[in-house]
Amino acid sequence: MDKSRLFKPMKVGNVEVNHRIGLAPMSRHRASDDHVPTTLMKEYYNQRAAVPGTLLFTDGNIVSPAAGGLSNSPGIWNARQIVSWREITDEVHRKGCFIFCQLLAIGRVADPKAIEKEGLALIGPSAVPKEGSPIPKAMTIGEIKQMVQDFVKAAKNAIEAGFDGVEFDGDNGLLIDQFTQDVSNQRDDEYGGSIENRSRFTYEIARAVADAIGPERVGHRMSPWSRFNSMRMKDPIPQFTDIINKLNEIGIAYIHLIESRISGDTLVDGTEKLDFAYNTWNGPFLIAGGYTAETARKLVEDHPDKEIMVTFGRSFIANPDLVFRIREGLEFNHYNRPTFYTAKEPKGYIDYLFSKEYLAMFKA
Repeated sequence: MDKSRLFKPMKVGNVEVNHRIGLAPMSRHRASDDHVPTTLMKEYYNQRAAVPGTLLFTDGNIVSPAAGGLSNSPGIWNARQIVSWREITDEVHRKGCFIFCQLLAIGRVADPKAIEKEGLALIGPSAVPKEGSPIPKAMTIGEIKQMVQDFVKAAKNAIEAGFDGVEFDGDNGLLIDQFTQDVSNQRDDEYGGSIENRSRFTYEIARAVADAIGPERVGHRMSPWSRFNSMRMKDPIPQFTDIINKLNEIGIAYIHLIESRISGDTLVDGTEKLDFAYNTWNGPFLIAGGYTAETARKLVEDHPDKEIMVTFGRSFIANPDLVFRIREGLEFNHYNRPTFYTAKEPKGYIDYLFSKEYLAMFKA
């Protein structure tokens, strides 16, 4: 039995979890063609609510049709999506766990085939493409203001669907990240040209959503060091420090940060640290980045003055009982990378085995 601080309770906004291991948000492409959560997804989240008191994060949910461009990703803008998500959140809560809905807009990294199929425009903060991709249309001020409202509506829908809170996907080169960094944002109006202006889109979303559903239900995810999707400004620290200061002002529930050793879903040789964030943010931290059971324990123990949860992605994909395995010191199943993004397929999604020890304790 693990006696480390990793298994001490922690308050995250409006919920109190039993331990500090969370399911990271990951795109898995198991929604229907019209972006409605499926029974496969219900089983996936049900499995990963294996240990009571666990905090789960969903796939990124597209906030509106205009924010889309990724096939078989779930959405949260219409009634069918809300009803389907409600079935999932009810099941997670029945098992004594918590679940936050990640909200996203895709922007310039949208799949051109999905854009064409759905009749959408490829948009971004500026007419600056991701390397090897088409040139996006720079959003107008009116379109930016509407996108902020799309996030607000999606957040309200998420609460209606039974989620405990929402998280903005501001990482890995998606639209919020595109506005944040100067490699993708070359505007010369109030949304670009300076640190403060590049923070404005994030601030307006966070402020409006916090006002709509309560700051204790709101989190923000960032990847300041990632080069994924043609990102990474020369010096991210001043920009992301400004955003963190603005989020402190709003008083959201937590920030969720990705270590430099992760780029997208791949381990890289990143050595940059998150110390600037530890020195700036006043609330709980969620940290992701290829952690093992041992390195997760060490992170939490090495920061006794911080409230830190470690979120696991690939390990949680392959181990629905991951929390139990870490607590009991059990070996992990290995993940099958080729099945990470296979649309609507159960293989590599809901067919990973629980440990025999878990089954003996919980399924008897």
